[in-house]
Amino acid sequence: MTPGLAFFYGGMTKSKGILNMMMMSFSSIAIVSLLWVFYGFSVAFGASNGFFGDITQYAFMTQDLTGAWSEAVPVPTFVFAVFQMMFAIITVALISGALADRAKFAGWIVYAVAWATIVYFPVANWVWGGGWIFEMGAFDFAGGTAVHINAGAAALGLAIILRKRNGWPSGAYKPHNVPTIALGAGLLWFGWFGFNAGSEGAADAIAGVAFLNTQVATAAAVIGWLVVEWIRDGKPTLLGASSGAIAGLVAITPACAYVEPIGAIGLGIVTGAICALAVGLKYKLGFDDSLDVVGVHMVGGLIGALSIGLIATQKFYGEAGPQGLFYGGGVEQLGKQAAGAFAVLAYSLIISIVLGLAIDKTIGMTVSSEAETEGVDQVEHAESAYDFSAPTGGGGAFALAGIAPASGTPAAPAAPATSATVDEKVAG
Repeated sequence: MTPGLAFFYGGMTKSKGILNMMMMSFSSIAIVSLLWVFYGFSVAFGASNGFFGDITQYAFMTQDLTGAWSEAVPVPTFVFAVFQMMFAIITVALISGALADRAKFAGWIVYAVAWATIVYFPVANWVWGGGWIFEMGAFDFAGGTAVHINAGAAALGLAIILRKRNGWPSGAYKPHNVPTIALGAGLLWFGWFGFNAGSEGAADAIAGVAFLNTQVATAAAVIGWLVVEWIRDGKPTLLGASSGAIAGLVAITPACAYVEPIGAIGLGIVTGAICALAVGLKYKLGFDDSLDVVGVHMVGGLIGALSIGLIATQKFYGEAGPQGLFYGGGVEQLGKQAAGAFAVLAYSLIISIVLGLAIDKTIGMTVSSEAETEGVDQVEHAESAYDFSAPTGGGGAFALAGIAPASGTPAAPAAPATSATVDEKVAG
């Protein structure tokens, strides 16, 4: 899923920033994997004091973890640990979309380490590891609160405090490669079945319900987004379809095992439409969230988390699951869902602002305006995804290829090419 996210985000950036964007996803895989083994799994799933787990319990994973994780999740602890590692990795990577086209890579590395340690690992304990949100009775089957609200709020914090992109909001910030976006969305959609259905920890009926609901909610969200886009802008776009799919995946994540398929479809349509409108909030409120992490992940995650208090049914999960207001459950569950969701939002937002400011005032979180103009790929990584130089010489493309189109005889060799800068819109 995280390489899929790299393609999804990468296609949305400028052509001179795609590698920096993808590097933030790949670095998240590298960094968080190691932190998870060192102490992350312990903090998230060690014996909880309500706020974080016993950091020594699984430290460095030197213990024998071949036994079953629990009676409810009878897979080996090693298997459970590596599955949960994936959640930690992609949550950190999601935040990077707020920094597109201007991220200083060293600043991102420091931020990723600090945010994972201070925010994600404890929040995972709150939600899944026996912490206070878990004990309160708020539900999150596969990560609406722990992953998407958490990452979206962190992205909002960075977008508020960091330097805006050159010319924002009046400049043109169109994606440079829409097919790459669609490729990434497709990889995410496919991987999300493991994300959601796999959270059951078994190949059983509940996993099947989660699998089906994930598909139909996402399909419905594509339609919901495109309807809004078609009415508002006059044309449906592949970018809109891809973004709608991600919004639907986000919203169904916390609720996938608790709702009926018809409820999942309704949730998807509503989420697609609301998120299509929500991505415009950054222009009204003045924060430069480059790739709409807030409008898709934070807003979509909130819709999904709160939906449990409205449309959850115990038909599949039994009395161990939630019962929503529309199914006779009263408002208590909705209140619990809201308390957990907004607590995580506030905590992640505040810590992200503090971390972002501290890093930006020391080693820096964003490159200079001049470096952004030059291209963050070259400035930060000394490489580029595309060849921005154009060969010169007579005869056009046929001559350059050694072909004479009129007679079929080989053309004279072209003059040696000289480097020339090509407009980014053409090269991209």
